[in-house]
Amino acid sequence: MRILVTNDDGIHAPGLKVLDAIARELSDDVWTVAPETDQSGVSHSLSLNDPLRLREVSDKHYALKGTPTDCVIMGVRYLLRDTPPDLILSGVNRGQNMAEDVTYSGTIAGAIEGSILGVRSIALSQCYRFPDPIDWSAAEAFGADTVRKLLDAGIDSSIVLNVNFPACAPDAVAGIKVTIQGKRDQALLKIDDRIDGRGNPYYWIGFERRRFTLHEGTDLWATAENAISVTPLSLNLTDMDAHSRLMDTLTADTPNGETA
Repeated sequence: MRILVTNDDGIHAPGLKVLDAIARELSDDVWTVAPETDQSGVSHSLSLNDPLRLREVSDKHYALKGTPTDCVIMGVRYLLRDTPPDLILSGVNRGQNMAEDVTYSGTIAGAIEGSILGVRSIALSQCYRFPDPIDWSAAEAFGADTVRKLLDAGIDSSIVLNVNFPACAPDAVAGIKVTIQGKRDQALLKIDDRIDGRGNPYYWIGFERRRFTLHEGTDLWATAENAISVTPLSLNLTDMDAHSRLMDTLTADTPNGETA
């Protein structure tokens, strides 16, 4: 099995080393294409106005001046164009990628791009509790086995699997829970305004760190219960309930059921 590894934290990120070790438990044919610098929060952005510069770090290990999406395209359609990968692993991200993170995350975007290109793709992230240092041990202990189980489940390449490891020691992990995408309390979203040394204002986007209701069955709830969260994500964003209502409303009074 040929595996392509990428991330959004950059070529020197500790989580990339964790993921490389996970991949090598599964295969001896592992390739890495990761961003030259941190690309956290770039979502599914694609570089169209800037050239992509590829640097070979070591054998089968490349850094790309671009986004995670660029990295996957470069890996699948250039470096491995003659023998494409069978699996793409993206991560292990420094911090959770759940709820609204799904729309912002470069880690998940790398897996999404793999899915678009027809390759089974899994995004992996390690939760941690700020300001404590990140502990990668849950991902290290359960990463390879979790990926094996997901591959054995036979989910095809049209579905992206989003895996989040809880912020706890391996012996405290409470199994795997299949979850749905959660939702945070957006009242916690805030702008932190500050003044720099020259008296100029600057701003950080962040969330207040206080408790909010966790709904059972969601990714946020599962990791709070010290379980590994696995959320299957579909690339088709069409809301079928809204689609049906709009069809009923917009086509009701038009000939042949066509919109005016």
